Amino acid sequence: MEHIDADILILGSGGAGLFAAHHAADQNPNLKIIVAAKGLIGKCGCTRMVQGGYNVVLHPDDSMEKHFFDTIKGGGGINDQEMAWTLVNDAPKRIRELETKMGVFFDRNEDGTVHQKPFAGQSFDRTVHKGDLTGIEIISRMRDQLFAKPNVITWDEVRAIDLLVDEDSQKVAGCLMLNIRSGEFIVVHCKAVIVGTGGAATMYKIATPSLEKSGDGMAMCYRAGTDFIDMEMMQFHPTGLLAENSRLNGGVLEEGLRGAGGYLINALGERFMKNYDPEKLERSTRDRVSRAAYMEIMAGRGTPLGGVYIDVSHLGKENVRRMFPGMVERCRDVGKDLSVEPVEISPAAHFHMGGVKVTTNCESNISGLFVSGEDAGGVHGANRLGGNGVCDSTVFGARAGDAAAAYVNNLNSPGKVSEAELNNFINLTLEPFNREEGENPFYIRNALKNLMWEKVGLVRNKRDLEEALLELDTLEKRTNNVSVKGSTKYNLTWQEFLNVRNLITIAKMVTKSALLREESRGSHYREDFPESNDENWLNNVFARKGPDGEPLFWTEKVKQSRMDISKIQGHKIVATVK
Repeated sequence: MEHIDADILILGSGGAGLFAAHHAADQNPNLKIIVAAKGLIGKCGCTRMVQGGYNVVLHPDDSMEKHFFDTIKGGGGINDQEMAWTLVNDAPKRIRELETKMGVFFDRNEDGTVHQKPFAGQSFDRTVHKGDLTGIEIISRMRDQLFAKPNVITWDEVRAIDLLVDEDSQKVAGCLMLNIRSGEFIVVHCKAVIVGTGGAATMYKIATPSLEKSGDGMAMCYRAGTDFIDMEMMQFHPTGLLAENSRLNGGVLEEGLRGAGGYLINALGERFMKNYDPEKLERSTRDRVSRAAYMEIMAGRGTPLGGVYIDVSHLGKENVRRMFPGMVERCRDVGKDLSVEPVEISPAAHFHMGGVKVTTNCESNISGLFVSGEDAGGVHGANRLGGNGVCDSTVFGARAGDAAAAYVNNLNSPGKVSEAELNNFINLTLEPFNREEGENPFYIRNALKNLMWEKVGLVRNKRDLEEALLELDTLEKRTNNVSVKGSTKYNLTWQEFLNVRNLITIAKMVTKSALLREESRGSHYREDFPESNDENWLNNVFARKGPDGEPLFWTEKVKQSRMDISKIQGHKIVATVK
């Protein structure tokens, strides 16, 4: 077991992790910074998979107030308003930094200004992009620029196991890591940790994220004792590609297809959004479009693969191929030509609005532990607008890097690693190797995905949620009885055990939060409470680990620090559409 000292450890190499590394290194070039990725730096994670773009106020006819209003309205009014205001105000700075310091090339208009396209839920066309593969451009440039910083060390295929906290001072003291290739543990002793590993949408049968995401960061933060907010709020992207048993199943077809005028059609050939949002139709918010598609499927109007169709062929073959080359290529991989025919899609688990409760500088309730990107909650409320995701990761990644550097520079006495805690984590991690016979984690993962899809998915009710909690307890017991054979080196069964352990931790918080919130709001839809209830539920749901290891919950009224939510029209779910 190797012991390594560092000033700042960054977990994750998506937009949040890389921006945090850049900002921390620029704040103090003498800091030793480690960036660790479960996959390959700059090649894994979900920011790289971003297609549509980045919401930012650049046009003189747009304004921060408009972007803020859209974000709060889209979030069902339960956003942390200070975080949302920070998001929209910092976004232009991050776009300028991406262009001038990182070398990102966004698409331009003929007059040289940055091109901005329409996205659902926006009152202004403010989505900056690079074709329909924006994330690859952003991450590739940020990764390349990182190698120019000698004080930043990058680790490929090294996953975090558990955070190490000094119990006496309640400061983060380091992290237990695992080199996936060698199978050896690494103990990083550091003054600050920035968590940006991404969410846990892969707990669902149809999901969009990169395959290595399994809620690791949130699960570690939970075990360490952080507070969480609105964990019931899981966004389902309305247009996940259906490809049956292929690994491409659930891959996103970007929101710009709807923004450009694409139609959503059921198996009867009907544009069904007219029955759910007659004003905005296909350009409604993700939560409403996803729920509408799900209801069409459940009503028996689904396609042969159990989805609906997206059709952009009326925009013209050449236009579609010019505007959406990446999406045309993705559909071609499953034998479909998006430019001339409808393509089967389904709602797919996509993004976690809930997460660790943090300040606008990404500080958790544990000193020295900073959380940004999808691991942090609050900014998006009950539903994230398309285009606000990569905006979130860069804005708050930058803030986490700045805040962590300042914290380290002012730290007098670092936290100390507890040998007893460290040994306990190692023993728990290696436990499956001690069993001759036991459960297969891949079977447990499949059971979890089906359970969450069927009982904690787009449409929820008390009976299903209570049954899901009982089944999750059973799956947790099965996980504690997993058996792993062979070496620790690149052992995929062992890695899946670690993945499933974390996913079940998050799934239990999601399910219990969903059971507690007896209303419908944003991405959370209760068919037994089908309307938003501002009188009783204009609240955030908080959670933290209790003494028995199970989550404790409480609610607090939303702080309306910048906007009176009663003045917003259209933020509530007001009726069930049959």
